[in-house]
Amino acid sequence: MPDNSATLLMSTGNGQSTNSAPAAATATTIKPTDLRGILKYVPRFQGQIFIIAVDGSIVADENFGNILVDIAVLRSLGIKLVLVHGISHQLKELSVARNIPITNSDGTGVTDAATLDLAIRASSRVSHALVEGLTQNVLKCATTNAVRALPIGIIRGIDQQFTGKVERIDKDFLGELIERQVVPVVSPVAFGPDGKSLRVNSDLLAAELAEALHATKIIYLTPAPGLVIDGDIRREISIEALRKIVEDQPGRIDDAGLSKAAHAIKAIETGTPRVHIVDGRIFDGLLNEIFSNEGVGSLVYGNDYAQIRRARKGDVRLIYNLTRAAVRREELIHRTQQAIEKNIDQFYVFEIDENIIACVTLYFYPDKPQVAEVGSLYVMPFYHNRGIGKKMVDYACMVAKERGATSVIALSTQSFGFFSNVVGFEEATKEILPDARLKLYEESGRNAKVLVKRLA
Repeated sequence: MPDNSATLLMSTGNGQSTNSAPAAATATTIKPTDLRGILKYVPRFQGQIFIIAVDGSIVADENFGNILVDIAVLRSLGIKLVLVHGISHQLKELSVARNIPITNSDGTGVTDAATLDLAIRASSRVSHALVEGLTQNVLKCATTNAVRALPIGIIRGIDQQFTGKVERIDKDFLGELIERQVVPVVSPVAFGPDGKSLRVNSDLLAAELAEALHATKIIYLTPAPGLVIDGDIRREISIEALRKIVEDQPGRIDDAGLSKAAHAIKAIETGTPRVHIVDGRIFDGLLNEIFSNEGVGSLVYGNDYAQIRRARKGDVRLIYNLTRAAVRREELIHRTQQAIEKNIDQFYVFEIDENIIACVTLYFYPDKPQVAEVGSLYVMPFYHNRGIGKKMVDYACMVAKERGATSVIALSTQSFGFFSNVVGFEEATKEILPDARLKLYEESGRNAKVLVKRLA
């Protein structure tokens, strides 16, 4: 039986970057001493396919060489990669340099013959830059003609001319390259049934490739700090929340991120679990996004509760380490690793990219099955103020209701405001506690507040 005072740690000093300084000046957070931390991810990601989509402006950035080194690191760890690149930046430069107007730069509007010609030239330059850089980092790579496209045709009365949509990905061809340790480089100029070129949007292309190859991740490397919504960077957002914004209030999303947001939704809907939007100008940004709990960009993921699961025995040490600082501050009841393991079936954890960043317990009283107790609520400080604590409690209440409980109690010494103002609990007297729980409560001497939520 638990003695679980529920505590949600809330602080303002969580060390989260505001990204007010130029991105290129941001210091790396990965150090050689973090090698053991990086290596813990290897079993999770080894053999998986990541789609890395590089904006043309990032290829032109001074940090591009560092990104290629990061890519070499990922390959050395057994992660399979496919590179997709954009050309909007280079296409605009060619247009100015040659004084040739273009009809569209990103492959979403009309592509006339002159624009297509410049797009082919820009694509060749960017593909060559990628191949050259990968070669310098001792990686095998190959440009491909694996993307088949069809003309979009006439949209609202306007002929889109040489703008294409993906018809088919030759996944067998790409799969063979990947298995031979070759990194495919895919350009946003695809080929039609007649073998002629068509311009394709690179954000869309990344999503199509991820679906065809059953990729685990798409990582968009952009010249923005992440997905900016209402002027602030969203470090993580569910597909449901993002879809609602894109459909109903797209103006809330920064122009630079709208295409990434729309195609992140498409990718997740078609089976890609995670989409990252990362500032490609940050030194070591790619590695930090993949190999740290906090990341440096934005993560789009599946439904709100998809990241919450019942804890397993393999999580015991992680839960113990996660909550150790709170125990030292007497914000949570001390539990040994043995105690956690003994009661592991009571724990639920919240994962971001397979990293446990929050936990909560849910306990049922055999002599009073209509009552459940929420306890040991903890959220890693970096993830405060993102609604994760509320999701954990809401999820626990949902599980309690499904198992027949009519009310949920919580005991809190420091987070009374959170339970009463955020998750709908009300203060109650200790007399509502089951007899066994009341005895533990009085013996503990913590004088925690007793709260209750009635489940409709």
